[in-house]
Amino acid sequence: MRTWICPGSFDPVTSGHLDIIKRAAGMCDKLIVAVGVNYKKKPFFSAEERKSMLEKATEDISNLEIVIFSGLLIDYAREKHAVAIVKGLRAVSDFEYELQMALLNKRLDESIETIFLMTNINYSFLSSRAVRELAANSGSIEGLVPDEVLEDIKRKFGKGGK
Repeated sequence: MRTWICPGSFDPVTSGHLDIIKRAAGMCDKLIVAVGVNYKKKPFFSAEERKSMLEKATEDISNLEIVIFSGLLIDYAREKHAVAIVKGLRAVSDFEYELQMALLNKRLDESIETIFLMTNINYSFLSSRAVRELAANSGSIEGLVPDEVLEDIKRKFGKGGK
């Protein structure tokens, strides 16, 4: 079984994330979406909230598992017998950082590949940070996040659902 891991903070999940997840799930037997807990980051949504939103947005994908993890991604990938880590790229700036991480992971475990998927052009500008900024200032986030989590995000920002 070819297991891939798609890691991220997903704070919150965006339509761009969902695009990468769906495309990756179509290329492997099992995709583990790993919600990272990073001691350097202070997420707006808890790990449990991020996992719940991902579950809502991906309930139609049958070969998917959503987990919360901490520690080194390569260790987690090895533990789950993953053959690949899949990362979405929006711009050259994403590539520079992700290339460094991929090379470091390859040094730690040569058997696990990193696969880069380019974002759909419709989401090339989209980030979780931009969604949080819009939501915090009553901007429209419709179409930027999966419909299944729109109300959750609005509620978290005290905007209620409309």
